[in-house]
Amino acid sequence: MVNDTISDMLTRIRNANLVKSQTVSVPLTRISQQICQILEKEGLIHSFRISFSSDPLEKNTKQISEKNLNSQEKQLILFLKYKGTEKKPCITNLRRISKPGLRIYANHKEIPKILGGMGIIILSTSRGIITDREARFQKIGGEILCSIW
Repeated sequence: MVNDTISDMLTRIRNANLVKSQTVSVPLTRISQQICQILEKEGLIHSFRISFSSDPLEKNTKQISEKNLNSQEKQLILFLKYKGTEKKPCITNLRRISKPGLRIYANHKEIPKILGGMGIIILSTSRGIITDREARFQKIGGEILCSIW
């Protein structure tokens, strides 16, 4: 079991982008699912889905019993997005900011802008996981989880 699931997720996406993979599987957690929803809404990935196996291409056509369902590990399958014929990744860089050993918090005035507003910062707030633009609009701060551009 990985202690920092957000760093693990960002590293898996970064490695998949380097080898120009179409899909990447990530262990399913509530935070990783919310981050994927933000990435999809911002247009940085095509889509994502929840799978009950570690193989993203395997169809879940088997009869799954209740006992077998609990023993299988749930995965989040991300379908990455690329630009042009050269397959340049839409996600150029991912950086973990607040880490388990050093938490970083900011109010809505202190939230930094990435690339002059071209990138996004994902925050954990009292109203859930949101982007920096939404946090500034709602005038709430929180823990700065990561930056993506």
